[in-house]
Amino acid sequence: MQVLPPGSTGGPSRLFILRPVATTLLMAAILLAGIIGYRFLPVAALPEVDYPTIQVVTLYPGASPDVMTSAVTAPLERQFGQMSGLKQMSSQSSGGASVVTLQFQLTLPLDVAEQEVQAAI
Repeated sequence: MQVLPPGSTGGPSRLFILRPVATTLLMAAILLAGIIGYRFLPVAALPEVDYPTIQVVTLYPGASPDVMTSAVTAPLERQFGQMSGLKQMSSQSSGGASVVTLQFQLTLPLDVAEQEVQAAI
């Protein structure tokens, strides 16, 4: 048993200094728990990630796909393209309808993205 100099309390490490076998066993138990925990972590080559996505659907009854593209989809794309945090944008125009899909960075909360989209419209 080791003896500390008189007048020194040893602080929080005193218990570990006085019991080296228990300290070694505790360290081994923590290491073993870490290894077991690491082995149970889910790992995937292509993990499922849900990016914040918003779809803007615009209806213009009776309009041709060309009119939808030039009068509705293109102006919306110009406005949405200036938004911060936008990762990807795709659009589809058909007769009387336009769908613009906006995908945002994972760091951008969906409610903030929704406010930006509403402000851009």
